[in-house]
Amino acid sequence: MEPLDAAADVHELIRDLLPVVAPSAWFDSGTSEVVLPVGRSEARASTWTVLERCAREPRATWSRVVDEWLREVGHRAFLAVGEMELFGDVRKLLRLRIVPKLAPRDREGLVVVPAGDHFDAMVMIEHPRYGGPLTKARAGLLGLRKLGYVMTNTHDRELADVSVRDQPLLPGRDVRVVTKPGSRYVSALLSEVEQFLPSPNEHGALVGVPCHSTLLLYPITSTAVLEVLPVFADVVAEMHADADDPCAPGVYWSHGERRLTPLPGAAPGPSTPDEFASLLRRLPDIP
Repeated sequence: MEPLDAAADVHELIRDLLPVVAPSAWFDSGTSEVVLPVGRSEARASTWTVLERCAREPRATWSRVVDEWLREVGHRAFLAVGEMELFGDVRKLLRLRIVPKLAPRDREGLVVVPAGDHFDAMVMIEHPRYGGPLTKARAGLLGLRKLGYVMTNTHDRELADVSVRDQPLLPGRDVRVVTKPGSRYVSALLSEVEQFLPSPNEHGALVGVPCHSTLLLYPITSTAVLEVLPVFADVVAEMHADADDPCAPGVYWSHGERRLTPLPGAAPGPSTPDEFASLLRRLPDIP
């Protein structure tokens, strides 16, 4: 059975059980949410979770499943409102953290959206003691729906003071380092590396994000990239292995419309992506 097939009967059970399990709560049929007043605030819980649970169970057990779910969301609502009082306006604490693409089981229940083919953007609550990834359940109970402001929060409160410097990688070959020691959010700049590269930047750049506090960039302007790539890859791998907050161990080519293409760490060969191999043939010789 599909969850929506169970909706009418499950929602009727919710209406019947609410006066017993949570007398002050009510069912909003317009949004299919249970509204739970707590003090001067209220929390909302979508019924989708209980619909999924009932769809997997025999109909004879639905009353028990709904009862357990209502008690569960009531407990979570109490905790969520407690968090609201603890945090104040929790929206000010939301940040965006870029992580390597999560497995389906790891992203389940979290507020996560794809950030290209190789990374995910995870919404975080930034608090030294009570922070962590924002779960869908927590977001619903805290009334957090439209989250377009999260990237602005991250820029304004975490990334406005990143430092940018050039550091020797090989004789005459510098790597650009974008960093903020101790930060968990510099990796969020992966989609904006162009702002740290010389202009015009026709051929893109090598990119490494060994830890969440640091980006490494090497603008591609000539066949010198053939000399740089293996050393660049070694540095990224070593920094990733030594990091307290590691991100990704590999090297990417940033190009086009914010695209990231994984590159082999050694000298280009049969495993080199076709687009990058084609680029190498068009590059000027090493000056």
